Amino acid sequence: MTEGTYLPLSLTGQTPLRVLTIAGSDSGGGAGIQADMRTFALLGIHSLVAVTAVTVQNSLGVKGFHEMPLDVVGGQIEAVASDIGIHAAKTGMLASSAIIETIADVWIGQGLDGTVPLIVDPVCASMHGDPLLHPDALAALKEKLFPLATLVTPNLDEVKLLVGIDVVDEESQREAARALHALGPKWSLVKGGHLRRSAQSPDLLFDGTEFHRFDTTRIDTVHDHGAGDTLAAAAASALAHGYSMPDAVGFAKRWVTECLRAAYPLGQGHGPVSAMFRLPS
Repeated sequence: MTEGTYLPLSLTGQTPLRVLTIAGSDSGGGAGIQADMRTFALLGIHSLVAVTAVTVQNSLGVKGFHEMPLDVVGGQIEAVASDIGIHAAKTGMLASSAIIETIADVWIGQGLDGTVPLIVDPVCASMHGDPLLHPDALAALKEKLFPLATLVTPNLDEVKLLVGIDVVDEESQREAARALHALGPKWSLVKGGHLRRSAQSPDLLFDGTEFHRFDTTRIDTVHDHGAGDTLAAAAASALAHGYSMPDAVGFAKRWVTECLRAAYPLGQGHGPVSAMFRLPS
């Protein structure tokens, strides 16, 4: 990724654009709000945060999590929306149907629906398979939040949970994109990072009429913790800058590819992708 493809940075002393992450905290620092804030900062975005849960995790997996009280989750969104302003937002770990319903109610109540781009990254489980969403919350995710979403960005395991389609090739990826779009978001993105049989990492974007395909050569690394969060955060940052959805997803795809290329080992398990590649060496 060359310097010219980065999002423009704010000048010193200017207030940068603001993007909200509504997600869980990762004690290992690899994913969740920590990953989102790294990408926001290195793209010149001011981070706004609504913490939904605090996880107990490291590079080996999630040991447990504690959900935040509903009034705290909703209150965080109301506080920043009413005072600071939001140019785009993304969700991550939402944990329960009650939290999802609270977010949806506050989003509508604050007049954000249809005015602020919202990316829903439907985090259902960690990369180790540890559950991060109560089973009964899947219905709330689809019924309450997907219709408010500008874009949904599930990985292939999440696609199977959400619409029951096992993506194995381009045909089933298109079928999944259609099924996800039918749940109400303006755009659906079926990520192909887990399509291990392919030398490429193909992502497919759909707006109900037209498909857009994004291919990159697969980066051979086990250190991919936080890749989904990072892609969604980069896309939200691009939307805040006024990018079209295909351009925002294309930018995010290039960004996360470079983050994967710069990933590093951490602990005894999977290390994180690294947005710090942008820092001067």
